[in-house]
Amino acid sequence: MFSQENVLDQIIRDHGFSGSIFVKKGEKEYNQASGYANRVEERLNKVNTRFGIASGSKLFTAIGIAQLVEKERLSFETKLSDCLNVAFPHFHENITIHQLLTHTSGIPDYFDEDVMEDFEDLWKKTPMYLLKSLQHFLPLFQYDEMVARPGEAFHYNNAGYIVLGLIIEQQTGMSFQRYIEENIFKPAGMNDSGYFSLDRLPQNTALGYMDEDDGSWRTNTYAIPIVGGSDGGAYVTAPDMVKFWEALNDFRLLSKRSLGRLLTPHVDVKEGVSYGYGMWMNTRNKRIVKYHVMGYDPGVSFHSAYYPDNGCKLAIPSNHSDGAYRVMKEMEEVLHLIDT
Repeated sequence: MFSQENVLDQIIRDHGFSGSIFVKKGEKEYNQASGYANRVEERLNKVNTRFGIASGSKLFTAIGIAQLVEKERLSFETKLSDCLNVAFPHFHENITIHQLLTHTSGIPDYFDEDVMEDFEDLWKKTPMYLLKSLQHFLPLFQYDEMVARPGEAFHYNNAGYIVLGLIIEQQTGMSFQRYIEENIFKPAGMNDSGYFSLDRLPQNTALGYMDEDDGSWRTNTYAIPIVGGSDGGAYVTAPDMVKFWEALNDFRLLSKRSLGRLLTPHVDVKEGVSYGYGMWMNTRNKRIVKYHVMGYDPGVSFHSAYYPDNGCKLAIPSNHSDGAYRVMKEMEEVLHLIDT
């Protein structure tokens, strides 16, 4: 176990954290869980409780695309119009898979964080319980105008990853969710992870909670799509997410060449922060010190990272709208995960 275990436990208590934490560095492990998976029944979170991870699962989509590139079904420079039989009347004809992966395609998003503040506003016109497949998301952006020219700028885009999921479905003949479960979760040994419908959550799954200003709370059942897809919404356990990083680094999911492409900082987002394919990268002195994914939805906050300098893997899923980030930053400091 980590020698700083008592300090790490104190960090969790200080933040009133609700979720699960799993850290692995070499053969040493630290794990802890806190808060309730079900507040009404006072059912506690456990280390192996399943949590929604929102956009943290975009990396699975990127890996799925990279696997198809390995099989030569397409390339990263393949144009969208050449690999997906869906009409996008106002999309630029030269949009590529690379641009969709790096949020530089310029296509409109169905939820633009620069325009909309509340994710729940989406469901006033389109009930979330109707979004049962990737196809159901198309009316939210399919006929909208481009917001930028392809390759012109980085603009975080959920719709782009919906399109990538549709490409996976068309190229494989499988539902996106089944493809990811069969080709990523199973090879990685992520036996407790999957894409679950909110009205059919399996045993040992945490409900997401949203706290109101008046002290009351509610679940996120009517605040997020009923089932996750290629832009986010998978359910994982913290130990499963660490298994994922191990499988990725052991080339069980991608070849060395493909993994190198995935981990390349393709876009400079801001000083010290870049984006590859489906993941973020932090750099210091022109050196990558952290590969990470994150996800936020109503009732969900999630951070998971791999630190190449020391080989440490960390996963922090939470069934609350915030908390994971603050816990991660303090744990990074205590465990010296990023050298200064």
